[in-house]
Amino acid sequence: MKEDAPGAVLKRERVRDFVLDLVESRSPGDAIPSERALCTRLGVSRPTLRAAVDELVAAGLLVREHGRGMFVAPEKITQELVSGHGRQTMTAPPASGAWSSRLLEFTTFPAGARVGRKLRMSPAAEIVYVARLRLVDGAPMAIEHLHIRADLVPALSARELEAGDLYEHLREQHGVHVQEAVQAIEPTVVTRAEAELLDVPELSPALLFERLTSDTTGRPVEYVHSVYRGDRYRIVSRLTLDPSAAVPPARLGHHPGIPPGDFAHRETIAASTRGDIQSAS
Repeated sequence: MKEDAPGAVLKRERVRDFVLDLVESRSPGDAIPSERALCTRLGVSRPTLRAAVDELVAAGLLVREHGRGMFVAPEKITQELVSGHGRQTMTAPPASGAWSSRLLEFTTFPAGARVGRKLRMSPAAEIVYVARLRLVDGAPMAIEHLHIRADLVPALSARELEAGDLYEHLREQHGVHVQEAVQAIEPTVVTRAEAELLDVPELSPALLFERLTSDTTGRPVEYVHSVYRGDRYRIVSRLTLDPSAAVPPARLGHHPGIPPGDFAHRETIAASTRGDIQSAS
């Protein structure tokens, strides 16, 4: 398995965040600067810039049009699973297998516009950036990019990030009590660099996770995006109908994986979700 050069993961992350900030600040159909202009502005090579753009194209956030340039893609349809008895009852049991981590990068730098906006902090305020390879029973399963408010974890160590549960460390070692997370999951494909770390072919299917975690006061603590192998990892949701719950008109619509109209009374669905590791073929 090929190792990334020191700083390579962080460089790709900073380029990705910059381009993603351009996408999020524009409307569907708007153009973004050319690859040449972005390379000049960011001071990076064309392959580095193209890798970030390719990732966003694969994720359905950018559209390339031959001879015209790059444009913000149409908005995606979003479906939220909510519990019929309040969000506090939604559960996410741990995935199967023996999980461990290998640190790829660990550093501190200014949050920047996009991450600062998510964590509700100044772009100049510092965050701890962590890239780590997650393994199950010794096999690579996911690449995680963590952004944590530096003021909350002044003594966070690399060792904490390689062993045990991160939220347990935050609670016991740093007094940070996480309570709620908003997580989105989308299909994607892996880049060449991700493929080398995950030991899969380039452009293999994968799952992209984005999560924003808050503490008991509602303050954002951590922003994470992760890429999980599509051939080894799946999500299983348990859905429970609650016929007694009234659904506001604004929430009427389609439940994921269930054809519209299947539930005549528009029942609320309660859900619990867990990861499921698949055996290698």
